[in-house]
Amino acid sequence: MIAPPLPPEFALIARHFRPLAGPAGLGLADDAALLVPPPGRELVLTVDTMVAGVHFLPGDPPDLVARKLLRVNLSDLAAKGADPLGYLLALSVPRATPDAWFAAFAAGLAHDQAEFAIALLGGDTTATPGPVSLSLTALGHVAPGGMVRRAGARAGDGVFVTGRIGDAALGLRVARGERADQAGRLLARYRLPTPRLGLVTPARVRAAMDVSDGLVQDLGHLCRAAGLGAEIEAELVPFPPEAGPEERVTCLTGGDDYELLLAVAPEAESALRSAAHEKHIPLARIGRFQAGAETVILRDPAGTPIPIGAGGWSHF
Repeated sequence: MIAPPLPPEFALIARHFRPLAGPAGLGLADDAALLVPPPGRELVLTVDTMVAGVHFLPGDPPDLVARKLLRVNLSDLAAKGADPLGYLLALSVPRATPDAWFAAFAAGLAHDQAEFAIALLGGDTTATPGPVSLSLTALGHVAPGGMVRRAGARAGDGVFVTGRIGDAALGLRVARGERADQAGRLLARYRLPTPRLGLVTPARVRAAMDVSDGLVQDLGHLCRAAGLGAEIEAELVPFPPEAGPEERVTCLTGGDDYELLLAVAPEAESALRSAAHEKHIPLARIGRFQAGAETVILRDPAGTPIPIGAGGWSHF
């Protein structure tokens, strides 16, 4: 008896994605994964979708697109204080997508799986007449009660950020041909964020999220969750060294940095700084939470409010 040939979709999965599956993925040969969480830990789940022309440019290298897709989810886990465990992947691509695209995409995932100790659990692959649409669900784990939420900031807590704010917004301008980038650093940061895993713990951070839609807008989310306002001192924000004064509002509202935005109690600041130093994560205190209206105010060195208009990106 001759076995029927493997349908093209399943052959593609076997060729490019089965090697990425960990034991819980069951070789991508079943309808679901079978995942056993580490003993005594709680699961943390997050999902992000990236669409060509919205979250990345159609001509971006597929390996970097794959790595960014995984990393933006790892950034969410980092903000919650979770350790990576596994991920599910859903791809919707045009039928004419060449096999070389899938090979490069899978190679990008393999690279970051090795770097961040995470494995593919399963997913879905479909054809679409529209642009490439990619969705990834990441699973992480924390000690019981150990997830750091958006809610939790208190008046007097410091507002901290990791890394630089605005690299990605300026990098998008570079990708569109609207700006120079002699060293290529800004474009690299737009295409490949760095998840700041291992920094956030309940002992060091009261509330946290990552900066995906713009620092001002995302800080507003923390304010609303806590029923507080916040002030940012413009001269303390770690802007890219390439940013001119006229680009700073873009840096504050542009999004896609995937740096961490943290509410930190005064008594925990020293421990947070020490942990960031040990992990070689740049860290800056840029303001404070305060009682009052749930608004974000940006002030210049003289204390004068700086108008910032729209706070960040919105899909609708």
